[in-house]
Amino acid sequence: MPFLNADAVHPLTFPDGTVHRDMVHLARVIDHPNIEVGDYSYANDFDPPAPEGWAARLAPYLYPGAPERLRIGRFCQIAHGVRIITASANHAMGGISTYPFGIFDPDTLDLFKEGFAGLPDSEIGHDVWIGHGALILPGARIGSGAIIGAGAVVAGEVPPYTIVAGNPARVIRRRFGEDAVARLLEIGWWDWEPARIRAALPALMAGDVAALAAC
Repeated sequence: MPFLNADAVHPLTFPDGTVHRDMVHLARVIDHPNIEVGDYSYANDFDPPAPEGWAARLAPYLYPGAPERLRIGRFCQIAHGVRIITASANHAMGGISTYPFGIFDPDTLDLFKEGFAGLPDSEIGHDVWIGHGALILPGARIGSGAIIGAGAVVAGEVPPYTIVAGNPARVIRRRFGEDAVARLLEIGWWDWEPARIRAALPALMAGDVAALAAC
């Protein structure tokens, strides 16, 4: 069995040979024109949908052809119950009523569309861990190496290698100092070939930035 197999739908096999079907490589099960997912990013769900249902499970308001996109980097880890609310889930707030009249009548749809120009994309970097039940709000930008605590409600920007938790999510601490974060982003280990990543595991698991830079 290869160390990393980006082509596998289910990336985890237990020691007894049983495949863990609650966990999927998202890039293998999501085929959606508005969603980009990097290799090795996985989601785990205790009640997993059919393979074609993963896009709707994670981003239930993102429809094909919507004006915004969702981008998820490589090696992300997404726990049960995470939902990513993208920008077109919002209702226009510039008028008197927020009721979406236009979606129920094709003749008035243009009035509805006028309130949704320039919607922001949602961005999740590389190697981001999103904990159980977290809610990612429209237009959130989560930097690589960030950790999102269980149940957190995330809006706006989360800097790289930062731990956030709570509602609204607040910074708990930085995982590394500023210089180390800059070096890690420069290294970009998530773009390495699997053999190089395997050789670098002692440095990756130990949090040794200097040793990782030497790999």
